[in-house]
Amino acid sequence: MIFGPTRDDRGSASAEFAVALPAAVLVVALGIGALAAAGTQVRLQDAASNAARLIARGEPERAPGVVHAAVSGAHAAIGRDGDLVCVTATHRVSIGVFSLPLSATGCALESGI
Repeated sequence: MIFGPTRDDRGSASAEFAVALPAAVLVVALGIGALAAAGTQVRLQDAASNAARLIARGEPERAPGVVHAAVSGAHAAIGRDGDLVCVTATHRVSIGVFSLPLSATGCALESGI
């Protein structure tokens, strides 16, 4: 019985590493992209809520700037439903070859002042 690498096993570890490395890099890259998209979603939700509060208290001119400042390239749509002011912020993010649409809505009760 022979212990350790034999002549036939030489280079097999390098070949296995060369096959597995691209898959591992792809998984890590997609994971980082997914975390970045989740962070963008959180910023988008926060910006939509802040913009709705600004409009509700009588500062509608500042609302689109708040959304754009939080997420560059994001768009804001303003809607009303009775006494509620709602802002829907949208943005597309790319993760490698994938493109995901993100959307967040924030509403606030108009103060009526």
